[in-house]
Amino acid sequence: MNEKEEELKRNIGTWGLSANLINIMIGAGIFVLPAIVAAGLGSASILAYLFCGLLISLVMLCFAEIGSKITDTGGAYAYIEGAFGKYFGFIAAVLFLVATISADAAVANTIIDILGSINPFFKGSIIKVFFFLLLFSGLGYINIIGVKEGIRLVKLITIAKIAPLLVLICLAWTKVDLVNLAWEFTPTVMDVGEVSLILFFAFQGAESGLSVSGEVRNPNKTIPRAILISILVVLLLYILIQTVAQGVLGETLAEFKENPLGEVASNIFGPIGFTLITIGAVVSMFGNLSSEILSMPRMLYRAAKDNVIPVNLASRVHKKYATPYLAIIMYVGLCFLFASLGGFKQLAILSSASILLIYLGVAIAVIKLRSKKEASVKNLKSFKIPGGLLVPIAAIVVILFFLSNLSRNELISIVTFIVFLSVFYFFMKKINNNR
Repeated sequence: MNEKEEELKRNIGTWGLSANLINIMIGAGIFVLPAIVAAGLGSASILAYLFCGLLISLVMLCFAEIGSKITDTGGAYAYIEGAFGKYFGFIAAVLFLVATISADAAVANTIIDILGSINPFFKGSIIKVFFFLLLFSGLGYINIIGVKEGIRLVKLITIAKIAPLLVLICLAWTKVDLVNLAWEFTPTVMDVGEVSLILFFAFQGAESGLSVSGEVRNPNKTIPRAILISILVVLLLYILIQTVAQGVLGETLAEFKENPLGEVASNIFGPIGFTLITIGAVVSMFGNLSSEILSMPRMLYRAAKDNVIPVNLASRVHKKYATPYLAIIMYVGLCFLFASLGGFKQLAILSSASILLIYLGVAIAVIKLRSKKEASVKNLKSFKIPGGLLVPIAAIVVILFFLSNLSRNELISIVTFIVFLSVFYFFMKKINNNR
């Protein structure tokens, strides 16, 4: 598919993009998931990881195919807008922004809460606001001065967050009791499905990382490779962490829901281990934010450049650094505002459903683009999922399964929000037409 005119530079390679995807996917969840999963499935927890890994792989295969065809900046937004037009692009852009900004604000609050548990100094309201200002303005500045600087920070933090987890896995392995890994019962498909609903959200995030696709070198090859690498790394790391946590703590794992990995580290290193893993959790969350702020302003930039959202300033590119600097400033500004105000539980309801709807749009877009016999698509020699339409159809079924498990209030909230966005879009379109 022909690329739209871009002013950004393609400086991101396979390992840079892989690090960005891994950094977003491995956030705070990995430090609490083992206890939550163990509470539902016990020593058979690995089944949920394998099942959830299969489900997210179906979705990510759809991203890999369409990402190798539509290589513009914007990721999932660009895929949906390119396949279905500006209205669906607008809905996708706003849902995406709501989901990620509310999630980033929540992560920032979690970081300051953890720091507050270590030192009461960080519990003051003014200190919190000042911390959020430094956090978001600092990350914003790094990404404004160049995508190379932003991706370099992402690579460093990815190593910093994975290294201590690998050390913990290696050292904890010597204290694993095989008796704790023996299955006491075989869970039902429904049991595995319920726990996988929780795990599914721990695997999401790659859709945000792909928003930098307009700055990726050789995107029709790099994007599928980076998606494959990131999914395999995250799945393997999650399984190893669950295994050692279960092997060391056994039945008591489910009791340490706030910080199970801290308890594992405490068993191995003593009190200092608990502190080190807690600091590791902060580093992991900081890494998650760094990747989000590298990625998501690109989606805002692309939507503004397409005139899909009425914020034309966001489409401006810095003359010296070749970065969408105003989109970055707007994004970190909103994150700072949401984090400072707190109390965004209503947005959290929209967040999970929003991401699922975006996944659904991408899966359907793959089917639509398959049906379009465009020479430009063929000439790209883009990645194509084997097995015909089996994978995108399976992905749609899985996504609908997850959506069916949303509560009635959540469904009403998301439908009401989409209706409001639709009215706003067509109202703005009518005004523009009259002009």
